[in-house]
Amino acid sequence: MTPLSAPHISDTGRQTDIAALFDVDNTLLPGQASEVRFFRFLWKRGLVGWREVRDSIHWVLRCAPPVSLHPLRERKLYLAGKVAAEVETLAEEFCRTELCPRLSAQGLSRMDEHRRAGHHIVLVTGSLDFLIAPLAALLEVRTLLAARLEQQEQQFTGHVCAPLPYGPGKRELIVRLTRESGIDLAQSFAYGDSPGDVELLEMVGHPLVVNPIRGMDRIAQRNGWPTTTWT
Repeated sequence: MTPLSAPHISDTGRQTDIAALFDVDNTLLPGQASEVRFFRFLWKRGLVGWREVRDSIHWVLRCAPPVSLHPLRERKLYLAGKVAAEVETLAEEFCRTELCPRLSAQGLSRMDEHRRAGHHIVLVTGSLDFLIAPLAALLEVRTLLAARLEQQEQQFTGHVCAPLPYGPGKRELIVRLTRESGIDLAQSFAYGDSPGDVELLEMVGHPLVVNPIRGMDRIAQRNGWPTTTWT
């Protein structure tokens, strides 16, 4: 993996106005999406079953045509009506036992380079905040932009609060963060794997496509973005 260039490296640990924005699924966590794994984890625990699968399929068919998985990013019907505290406790266990061991060695190495340079490290993911928060804590990353689920009477409704950190939603959240933190995007870095990260990668001076999927290798070539593989 190509290291960061010398001008960006510093051993002071001083926070700069440069950010390193990391997508999570299939970037820092290569392979299957964290929520797919979490659903399987909840299935084994008996918290979800065929009813949740049926409801999700009906929702996709009702919202599509053409059939798309995007409605499942906006509605988490498998968690609708579930007690938030119970799900969050299971999510912490799941993150500790199943996500943390899957972290990419190359991704962690790159994050350490940014940390030594004093860069503002940010996790930007369409996955659920309570699913990724334990991972952010382990990595000592203080800024997490993730999907938040609406709650009523301490239960999840299944609705994702706007903006969804995917595609244009990622851009909106990063613009907001930039205004609050004074980040210089022209000098900043971003790492992503899919078309949902195009807006993220377009915003920074140093984009890198990691483990490209769903035509992202062609998009990278068209935009002149470098690509790499993290395992």
